[in-house]
Amino acid sequence: MCNSATTNYACADHYLTYFRLPYRPLQPGRPASHPQLETNKGYSELTSWTGSQTRPLLLADVGPSSKRAGVAVLWVAAISEWLNLVFKWMLFGERPFWWIGESRLFVNKQPKVHQFSSTCETGPGSPSGHAMVTAAVWWVVVSSLGSFLYSRTHSVVLSAAPYLFYVLMLVAVGISRIFILAHFPHQVVAGSITGLILGIVLSRRVPEGRPLLFFFNFSIGLLLSALMLHAGLQQLGIDLSWSITLAKKWCSHSEWIRLDTAPFSSLTRDCGALLGLGLAQYWKPGGFSLPWAPRALSLAISSMGLYHVNRLPLPIQPQGLFYGLFFVKFVIVPQIVMVLVPGLVHLFTRKKKKD
Repeated sequence: MCNSATTNYACADHYLTYFRLPYRPLQPGRPASHPQLETNKGYSELTSWTGSQTRPLLLADVGPSSKRAGVAVLWVAAISEWLNLVFKWMLFGERPFWWIGESRLFVNKQPKVHQFSSTCETGPGSPSGHAMVTAAVWWVVVSSLGSFLYSRTHSVVLSAAPYLFYVLMLVAVGISRIFILAHFPHQVVAGSITGLILGIVLSRRVPEGRPLLFFFNFSIGLLLSALMLHAGLQQLGIDLSWSITLAKKWCSHSEWIRLDTAPFSSLTRDCGALLGLGLAQYWKPGGFSLPWAPRALSLAISSMGLYHVNRLPLPIQPQGLFYGLFFVKFVIVPQIVMVLVPGLVHLFTRKKKKD
């Protein structure tokens, strides 16, 4: 298995020839383009987006049909992403887009590679967060859907269809992460297996109906424990910003280095989402019971709302302000999906009682 400590040229060549990439010198900050890779940009960007940005949309998707499943989606997403951050701090995984240059295995003949806007993530690479969180979150969705289909049809074949989709989704996300040079294959496999285990375990312990204080304490606990771990590793002389330095050095476009891919961004996102989940259950403990048509309308409106929330520009300086607003942003997400939009749809579509 190849990893960051590998110094075997054959191992590196195995990854690169897997995609049959031609060779040419590569300099830091200078991308090498390839026409055939351009044709696959849409696929790589789509599957990367599927692995990272649809977690709130999944909450909107399954929340109206099963309140417990909706709560489980956000719960599993937040916990699995927090654990992914901890694993990355501990495992020091390289990313291919900077490892190719830093390894010094290609001094005379460096590979011709192509970067995308989603390539230049600044956190360590192992395990893959996209694969890990996707595996965990989608397990909640497909297991819930599979059980629903079996209860209605008693067909093993039909109820197995969501699990086939689950496997295909993980393969697609994993290939896209390897293709854009964000991860090595072993990082994707490790993330997928870990995510599957977390999905199975965490989906059995869903904090549905818990008081707001539980989510507040849990959110603050995750935040403080991560900060303490970060401080402890720094006291041991470990520079946790090493990956940010390498990402800035080897990313082909400086504008592709985004603060929302930094480790502390995922931390504030997770803590904000958990607090938001508690607030949403506090405002409307039982949720809204909607028929299928209003439910579909709620999904569509929630998706559009989250799209625009995700596009809201945040000031990157000072960084404390950015992280604070990023936290608030993800506190708002569950309110939109679980309270605001379903409440408005329920208000305008409910049938008035006859006198």
